[in-house]
Amino acid sequence: MASTLFRTIQIHPFFLYPTALFSRRNGVLYCTMKSSQTQTATQEKQQPPKVKVPQHALKKTVDKITRDYEAIIGIETHVQLSTLTKAFCSCPYNYGSQPNTNICPICMGLPGALPVLNSKVIEFAVKLGLALNCKLSLNSKFDRKQYFYPDLPKGYQISQFDIPIATGGYVDLDLPLEFGGGHRKFGITRVHMEEDAGKLLHSGNGDYSQVDLNRAGVPLLEIVSEPDMRTGIEAAEYAAELQRVVRYLGISNGNMQEGSLRCDVNVSIRPVGQSEFGTKVEIKNLNSFSSINRAIDFEISRQALLHSQGQSDQIVQETRLWEEGAQKTVTMRKKEGLSDYRYFPEPDLPEVILTQEYVDSISNSLPELPEAKRRRYEKMGLSMQDVLFLANDMNVAEYFDETLSSGADIKLAANWIMGDIAAYMKNEKLSINDIKLTPQELAELIASIKSGTISGKIGKEILSELLAKGGTVKGLIEEKDLIQIADPVEIGKMIDKVISENPKQLEQYRSGKTKLQGFFAGQVMKLSKGKANPGLLNKILLEKLNGQS
Repeated sequence: MASTLFRTIQIHPFFLYPTALFSRRNGVLYCTMKSSQTQTATQEKQQPPKVKVPQHALKKTVDKITRDYEAIIGIETHVQLSTLTKAFCSCPYNYGSQPNTNICPICMGLPGALPVLNSKVIEFAVKLGLALNCKLSLNSKFDRKQYFYPDLPKGYQISQFDIPIATGGYVDLDLPLEFGGGHRKFGITRVHMEEDAGKLLHSGNGDYSQVDLNRAGVPLLEIVSEPDMRTGIEAAEYAAELQRVVRYLGISNGNMQEGSLRCDVNVSIRPVGQSEFGTKVEIKNLNSFSSINRAIDFEISRQALLHSQGQSDQIVQETRLWEEGAQKTVTMRKKEGLSDYRYFPEPDLPEVILTQEYVDSISNSLPELPEAKRRRYEKMGLSMQDVLFLANDMNVAEYFDETLSSGADIKLAANWIMGDIAAYMKNEKLSINDIKLTPQELAELIASIKSGTISGKIGKEILSELLAKGGTVKGLIEEKDLIQIADPVEIGKMIDKVISENPKQLEQYRSGKTKLQGFFAGQVMKLSKGKANPGLLNKILLEKLNGQS
């Protein structure tokens, strides 16, 4: 089948890959495979779909689906764990490293190399299982999943088959208000542990591929959902909730652009009222939540159009790719039938046995999760829009909670974080951990405005300095002499000066142009350098303009 000469590491495999050569350049190991035609599934040239969905017909088709068809959607999600080393060896994994610089005989699948389980993988799996309300298997095991692919050096993947570590869970989430809002609960079939494969780096002209094994052996948790979702937005929000959960738990960074969170979506449709599922189509190459939403909506429309044209037999079990530029799915490969992975128990690893004490200790260490945080914020009286914004990012939620712990008003703290602070972070491309304003000083700023020490306008002016340079609210107020003028006599003198300098506007005001009150208020504010108490200013100004004093 294949002969291997380890001294020169030259391989002569099947005819599919006429030549394959491992070479070491500058201390880095490369594997190059050359072929007269592109052999990877992602580069196979496929015939264009027989039926195209015109853009102008999409909305009409979706409306028809709402009436006549029901979509059935399930998602398989792979979460890359943030362990210091890989699942079965001591190699580190750093995203963006030079190819084949974080590998060892175990990663490369060399004969005689034995795996040793990283205990953190078990800990993180238990954390996620508990967070997703699953039933944990106190006795589970690893299995070998046999298949051939160029980036899988062992020829099999260490995974879990019939006894996954967690089963039968669910996830709760709230849909954004702009998509109709509402609470949703989606089932979780299973969570299991496995290792990642390597990565193929394809050449520009497509005549060869290089193998990078840095990612081989990186620990993953695969989360398989129940087919409970019915729309693209539900699926996208489900994936976003999983990202929030793993980030809150600290088990993964969940970055889709780095491949730390990967979603494969299964979509089928059936006539409303039918219990039997339709033909399932898998969609890959989804690297954002908006892509998940749009890809599913397109696929539902495509399948519904085929049904409506009497061509439902053209909906076949296949894997399709989402093309972001064209905004459509295209055939990647057909599925002839169920793959036979020839699973059997991994002989080089012992069973995974958990004690109840171990599970309880992890359960007691879990942080407040997104769903619990949303319900707590809701009980505080915050709107759902506020709740979703604050709980979406764990760091923003922590900042908000610390601000409240320092005595800030709940609604005012939420408004400042969601308004001026969020705008500053967006403009400067910063996270909330990067700003210089501490939660304690935000609480002090809110208190200073609420007590009348400074005006809201002055508060906004000093906020930018606090965000960029830090410092204390009290220090800035004293340094810049920003204490609000709340003395009625002093404000009255400034109003008298402004009125005396603008007799024409006074006459127009008293002739009925009452909107000029804003002009006078602006002039007084300018004279006071923004320090006059607005409420007191308007009260005294109105009295003087109307000749009451």
